Order: sequence, then C-alpha cells, then structure tokens
Amino acid sequence: MTTFVLIHGSYQGGWIWQPVADRLRAQGHQVLAPTLDGCAERAGSLRPGITVETQAAEVAQLLLYENLSDVVLVGTSSGGMVMAKVAEINPARVRRLVFADALALQHGEKVTDFVSQPSSIVHELALGPTREDAEGRLFASLDPELRAWAVERCTLHPIAAHRKAVELETFWSQDWNADVIYCRQAPNPGEAHQRRCADALGARWHELDTGHYPMLSAPDELVEIILSED
Repeated sequence: MTTFVLIHGSYQGGWIWQPVADRLRAQGHQVLAPTLDGCAERAGSLRPGITVETQAAEVAQLLLYENLSDVVLVGTSSGGMVMAKVAEINPARVRRLVFADALALQHGEKVTDFVSQPSSIVHELALGPTREDAEGRLFASLDPELRAWAVERCTLHPIAAHRKAVELETFWSQDWNADVIYCRQAPNPGEAHQRRCADALGARWHELDTGHYPMLSAPDELVEIILSED
C-alpha cells in the first residue's frame, strides 16, 4: 500500500481528484485529497494572508498529524507550487513527486510570469473565472455531464497564490524522485515550462494527449503513470 496526497490547483478543491482517488483506493492505496485553505468548501475561510506558503504549511502539518511517511505527492496546475513547498518543508516524509501538468516555479517567480490569461473576476482577496468562462474555456473539452459537474464546483482562488512570488529557497537544490506529466492539449503552463522542471529535477517524462484536467478527462491513464513507480 502506498500513501498518496493529491494537491489540487486553482479554482478547484479536493473534489477534482475523485475519479483518481477512487481508482487508487480500489487498488488498496491510502489517498488523501485535501482542499486548500480558502478554496471550494473552504471558501468561507477566505481572508488576507493566504499564500502558497501558508497552504503548503497546512498540508505539511497534515502529513505530521496523520503520521504519514513515504508519501507520494501529486500536484496539478498551481498545486505544483504547493506540492514543492510541502516537500521543502517536510522532505523526510516524501518519497516521490508527480507534477501533473503542474506549475513548477523557481524561487521568486509568480504564476503571472507564465500564465497570461486574465481572470474574469478579480476581487481584493480572490480571482477566478465566471461560470461562463469556466464552462466555455476551462472545462470546455470535457464531456457535457462531466463539464457541468466541474463547473458547479468551480470557485475563486486566493489572489496572493497567483500574485505573490513563490518562496522555494531550497527545493530546487535538493534531490527528488520525480515524474513530470505534460498534457499536450493544455495551452498553459506549456511544454517548455514542463521540460524545464523535468530537466532541473532529472525527472521521468510522460505525455498525455489531453487537456489541463487529466484527472477528469483521462483518469485511467493518469493513474497508470502515478502508479508507474509504485
């Protein structure tokens, strides 16, 4: 049995991992898919000061309090930054990292350095798509029933996670057992960004012919990669 901690991206929550979590649990693995502070069902906690670092610190505490070790972390989209920070905070509990079409920022970089698509909604505390934008752009490639399910759950994301430079002072200088998955149909973060991550980490390279939400559009193929080293 392997313990997997699945970290979601912007406008999402732990809910987005349901198809993957179900498949992993069916094979006997332990799976946690926490919703990050200020997101999804935790949107009521939205407040100033929520950053990649505070979200990661909370997940790192989850590993401690649940006494998890030899963990495989899987991060997608902006969850890649959170995953990297979790690993930096608590490396002794992490066995492997899987970047699933994830942002992999270097210390001092911001999401806006790589993703230029403006948000439809920008508030003081959060940003994100309108319902129409989520349906017509973010989840447009999904089957209609699955698209409706995802759009209904889409929420704004704490703004500092996008606008504040990420703090990863030691992550990139450490040795990690890592996989990088590039989704060919996703315009962001793009192949060059994924290649940079794979090269920096000496990671195994994978490609999926799908969009930015492989946990929904290609869960079987994604699970196969997640399990490829386990």
